Amino acid sequence: MSIYDGVCAQLRAAPKVWLVTGVAGFIGSNLLETLLKLNQTVFGLDNFATGHQRNLDEVQTLVSAEEWTKFTFIKGDIRDLEACKAALVGVDYVLHQAALGSVPRSMADPITTNSVNIDGFLNMLVAARDAQVKSFTYAASSSTYGDHPGLPKVEDLIGKPLSPYAVTKYVNELYADVFARCYGFHTIGLRYFNVFGKRQDPDGAYAAVIPKWTAAMIKGDSVFVNGDGETSRDFCFIENVVQMNLLAATTSNPDARNQVYNVAVSGRTSLNVLIEQLKSALAANGIVYDQRIEYRDFRAGDVRHSQADISKASQLLGYKPEYDIRNGIAKAMPWYVGFLQAN
Repeated sequence: MSIYDGVCAQLRAAPKVWLVTGVAGFIGSNLLETLLKLNQTVFGLDNFATGHQRNLDEVQTLVSAEEWTKFTFIKGDIRDLEACKAALVGVDYVLHQAALGSVPRSMADPITTNSVNIDGFLNMLVAARDAQVKSFTYAASSSTYGDHPGLPKVEDLIGKPLSPYAVTKYVNELYADVFARCYGFHTIGLRYFNVFGKRQDPDGAYAAVIPKWTAAMIKGDSVFVNGDGETSRDFCFIENVVQMNLLAATTSNPDARNQVYNVAVSGRTSLNVLIEQLKSALAANGIVYDQRIEYRDFRAGDVRHSQADISKASQLLGYKPEYDIRNGIAKAMPWYVGFLQAN
């Protein structure tokens, strides 16, 4: 039995109360689904700025009626301190996912990104500290590595941020560290690397590359690549991310707390290779894509290459990713196809 299997077994045997912020979003709704299937009680906070009611509706269809009764949705904004405090009453564990993602969005509107990602984060820290929760796990970002050229990325070696979004996520880490030093309130930050999977929104100007390209291929549209296609990323399937959140939230290892961790698979896939993998997965689902791939200018604020060292997470938390990019795409593709053909 893996450490993660053991954590799941312990949770089933002794259910807890969780708060998931950003619960109607991509990652938040996947956390919700897993927690409910583990017989946990979950409060979910969201303002639907980027999340969707359809994500919650889908989760309801995937859990039992009894499990669904253990979920309470709270419509609220993390920029409202009182809403944060109200959502934390009786909560054991916090999984803070609410944020405004996207480098391009932050370039276009840095003020709103700052307000949500820094002011909102601080509100959640203060409220969780005052509520004396057992643990506070938050979504950090690989964008924190900025212009540091080293590969693979190691948690204690970062460069200068390349976007307003990256600044906000780095400030989250600084605040978390200060709260440990000043108040003895310990947290764990998870630096996500290019997460993908079911319920990831393929629409909108800021859609992530995998759902965006998959949508284009299913519709028979051109795929647009920023740069020459040799830009590379450490793509991480959503179920690996869920594993890390639960390991981080429930760890009893004192050395594991007040840390940040890479959440990835320690792989590196170029955009050109990704295109071929998406084509292959679509073909396995009966869809052949033979349209043009169009290359454009590099996008401002993007790093050229990204790959994570996950040894820290493995050693201190017992993290062992179950999915690499190929089998993650294979598992996610039926959902993408079904969603896009229905919408």
